[in-house]
Formats: sequence, structure tokens, C-alpha cells
Amino acid sequence: MKTCKEIAKEWKMSERSIANLCKQGRIAGAAKVGKSWQIPDDVVRPVDLRRRETTVENNGKSYRKKPLPIGISDYVRAQAEYYYVDKTMLIKEFIDRKPLVSLFTRPRRFGKTLNMDMLRVFFEISEEDTSIYFRDKEIWQAGEDYTKYQGKYPVIFLTFKDVKFDSWDATMDKIRGLLQDEFGRHSQLLTSEKLEEYERDYFRAVLQGTAGSVELTAALENLSRMLHKHYGIAPIIIIDEYDIPIQEGYAKDFYEDIVGFMRNFFSGAFKDNRNLSYGFLTGILRIAQESIFSGLNNLTVNSVMDTEYDRFFGFTESEVDKMLSYYDVAEKKTELQEWYDGYLFGDTEIYNPWSVINYIAKGCRPQAYWANTGKNEILADVLREATDDITERLFALLQGETVLACINQNVVYRSLTEEPANVYSLLMVAGYLKAVKKELQPDGAFMCQISIPNKEIAAVYKGEVLSHLLQVGLITQSTANKIAESLYVNDMAKLQTAIMEYMKKTISFYDAGAEGFYHGLLLGLMALLDNQYKIRSNREAGEGRYDIGLIPKEKKYPGIIMELKWARDLSERELQSLSEKALVQIDSKHYADEMRNEGTKELMKLGIAFSGKKVIVTAG
Repeated sequence: MKTCKEIAKEWKMSERSIANLCKQGRIAGAAKVGKSWQIPDDVVRPVDLRRRETTVENNGKSYRKKPLPIGISDYVRAQAEYYYVDKTMLIKEFIDRKPLVSLFTRPRRFGKTLNMDMLRVFFEISEEDTSIYFRDKEIWQAGEDYTKYQGKYPVIFLTFKDVKFDSWDATMDKIRGLLQDEFGRHSQLLTSEKLEEYERDYFRAVLQGTAGSVELTAALENLSRMLHKHYGIAPIIIIDEYDIPIQEGYAKDFYEDIVGFMRNFFSGAFKDNRNLSYGFLTGILRIAQESIFSGLNNLTVNSVMDTEYDRFFGFTESEVDKMLSYYDVAEKKTELQEWYDGYLFGDTEIYNPWSVINYIAKGCRPQAYWANTGKNEILADVLREATDDITERLFALLQGETVLACINQNVVYRSLTEEPANVYSLLMVAGYLKAVKKELQPDGAFMCQISIPNKEIAAVYKGEVLSHLLQVGLITQSTANKIAESLYVNDMAKLQTAIMEYMKKTISFYDAGAEGFYHGLLLGLMALLDNQYKIRSNREAGEGRYDIGLIPKEKKYPGIIMELKWARDLSERELQSLSEKALVQIDSKHYADEMRNEGTKELMKLGIAFSGKKVIVTAG
């Protein structure tokens, strides 16, 4: 009979994975004797655990390729069974810098959890030889100055990526369960002669789930001390997606509870902890203002604005080129760039890794894969708190324009209500915006030219904007359907009615403003239609600039030109006259010439006049 350790070495897997397979009954003849599994000497490795391959179709030919690691955050499994983009040089950069506590802030689904699990496997003391998972990786080629750290530290690892609950009690139960599991990974401490009995009592309380929330605030501090005493070397603490419970607390009204807990939880782990070798945290936001890391002057923050570690989260262009070549779809690079490129981390161009691997795995079909990984709570929060000026700028961003904004890296969730301009900072760190240009300011903030990164994020905005308009009553589903149907069947009368319904509701909701305000709101509605149209705003044509132009992508749709007018305190008759004047301007200044010259045969001209909360649309 063989042990899990022996089988793990033969199959190049972790002992934990082998033990889990035994529990699941997937290893024939495995039997538990005491606390250990015994496995027959002649056991045959299950077929579905061998190095996996998948069939890729291209130009009528089939290729056997490794599958892409969709949703795989287990490093050992990812590098053994799937196409793995080697990020192990993150280890070298860390060892070269040796910060005591590192916080990496990146958007969701950019490889944070996989990288943190890679660090765990590399540094963690283990009975098995875990160096086998790195010997063919770049870090092993860096030499003994780096490989000597492999397998030398006890490691505490927690990921909060799934702590998403509607109440504080449920959140606390989940955190209690995560701590139970992590304490269970270190069950050797229960019999350690180097610990005091009160320490083993505490350990048992956490392990059995009887420790209260106050006791659990000291869990990281106590576990790190016990591991230090047992091994004679201070542990590494890794906390993945630390701010997800905080984001949930903000959205679900238990913000103060979760912030209070996390403040004490992290303080014990990282502030003046003599039982800590190194600490790693990942998240979307740097929440310094919440005093979660109060007094932690040894925290090194690495954000999307910093050049350090800029190539280790997400895929670089060379990594994408290599992947496309491997799957024989190099000709798809332009499409892939348009949809999933456009991020700038530090000075490095980055592709969204989640979307890239889904795009290739699903036959190179472009769609918003990132949007389907979870709710876009941050964007929804922004839309709820947006002022008129911010709303207009968000609509401008949807048109591919750049906007000037101050990006504050210390932004927090509740600052949305305190300072609405922080929406741009939240959207930047969450992956919804990129900095085309940036300039560091004396106060540590960045003055940036910002834009939407790519087609995928533009699609996310459209979905969330439409959802927001439906939710707050600015547009009904009936109106949205009318717009879509009218464009599909070229029903101009229905389109006019739908626009008037939308504008009247919108103007009633917001305070009416100048022409630019109306322009922004109408432009936002039109932005939702660009599956059928290329949308232009304030574009030179004929003898002037038209306000909004919708250029059809297919000949079956009409071209649409809108001219907007605004004046205060107009009567219905005066407002009608003003809309007619706008319509005349379209003809007199030949705004339609450009579209006709480009081959658009059918044109719809709309003169739209506003006065306060009144609107009239005249078609020609």
C-alpha cells in the first residue's frame, strides 16, 4: 500500500488533492486507516486526471491542445493540467524587494487568487516535494538565490472571494468557516509540545466553530504566533480579495460591522506582529481611509497606477501572442485587442485574462465574458450617486471620448456620497476605465485623461446604464422595446414617441438644465443603440456641426440626425416653433450630406426642442 504523499509525488499533484480524490471515491481501492489514506500499489490513475487536452477547430482542421483554465485558481492544478501563463517571476520581484506587507489592488478576474495560491505553494513548508511544480518554470531558472526560499515557511492562506452575503450574521458565519478550514490545515498544532494548553484550547475553539466574533478577530495573530513557535520560523500570511466582504457590507447595510471586524482582524496580523515573515493582500480598493490598516507604516501598496509588478496580473501582449499562436488563431488578434485589450497597469499594456481565455476557449466569439462573472455593484453604485455632470461625462465616455479626472487611490466606497467625483477613482481601480495619460500631483493623486478600455467594457456600461434607467423609472421596458422595434422595422413615428417618452421622464427626474444637459441625456440613450449604429456627437458636417448623428452599420436601418435647441419659459407654440427651427437647420447647413456620401439612402431628421421639463420632437 502507498500513502497520499507517495502517490502525489508519482502523479505530480499535491497531497491535499490526492486526499480529496480519496474522499470522493475516485481512487480505486483507497481506504482510510486512522487519519491516513492507504492506496493500493498497483492503482491506476483515473483517466480524467491525466494531462488534459481539448480539440480546437480551425480552418477545417482539428488540433489537440491543452484546455484553458477557466475558473481554475488552484496553482498546482492549473500548471499541471491546463495552458498556464507563467507568472512565477512575481516571486523573484518580491524577493528582490522584500517588502514586509504587500497589497496588490487589481480588478476582479485578473488572476489575483491564482497568483496568491502560487505564492502559497512556493513558500509553504510541506511534507511533499513541492519544488516539482516550479522546476520547469521561469523562477527556477533565476537561480539558487531565489529557489532557496522554496518550501521554507509556514503559510496562512485565506481567500474572501466568495464572502458575498446579504447580512452581517451570514458573513460572519462564512468567515468563521474559512478560519475553521485554515486552522484545520494546520492541525499538527493540536499535538505540538511547543504550545501552551490555553493556545491549544483556542485552536480547538476555532476548529470546532465555537469561537465568537470577538475571539475570531485575534485568529490571524494567534495562529501566526503558534506557527512561529512550532516551526521556529515566522509564517507568511496571504489574504486574497480582502475587500469583497467590505463591498458587500456597503451594499447591504452592515458596513460598520464588517469594517470594525476587519480593522482588528488585520491589525493583529500585520501591525507590529513579531510573528510575521511577510504578508500579502489582494483586493480591488486600497481602503486606507477606513483605518483598517491604521498605523501600518510597513504596508507597500501596488495599484494599477504603479510600475512595480505591473506585468503579473493580467496578460501582456507577448503572452497573448504566444497563446494565440499555440491555439492557431493568430489571425484573431485585432478582434481580441478591440474587445479585451486597453488596460494600462503602470507602464504595461494588459489584456483581461478572464475574457481572453474564454474568447479562445469558446471558438473566438467576441462578447462581454467579464460582465458575466458577477454583479457590477460598483458601477451600479456610481450610477445611483451620479450628479448631472457625472452622468453627462459617463455618456461621453460611452462615445469613445476621453474625460479629465482626478484619480485618488485612497478612495473608499462610502466616499461616493461624500464626494461624487470619486466615482472616476472607483471605476478606474475596478477596471471600468483606463488612464490614457496620467500626471502625479503633489498630494499623491493623479490627474488623468480617462476613457473606456475596450468594447467589452462599453457593453458592460450599456447594460448597467439601461438597467439603471429601468430601475429608477427614467425609461420603461415598453419604451426601450419601442426604440428597438422602431429601428428594426424603420417605424419613424414609433421612434419619435419613444424618444419623447424617455426625455419627458428623464427631465422630470433630473433638474432641467442647459442644452448640454439635454444633449448628454439623449446621447446616453442613443449610446445603448450602437449595436445598430455608429454614434457621433458634435461632428463637423456640411456647413457646421450637428448635435447627434446615428450612422447605420447595416443598410436596412435609416441614418438619423438630431439637432437640439433649448430656451427658458417657452409656451407649447414657441417650443413647437423652436423644434421646427432645429429641423430647418439640419437642411440649411447640409448636415445630412456626409451620411448620403457614405451611402446612407434613407435619412430621418429630428428637430428636438426643450424648455424646462417640456420637450417636442419634430421629424422631417
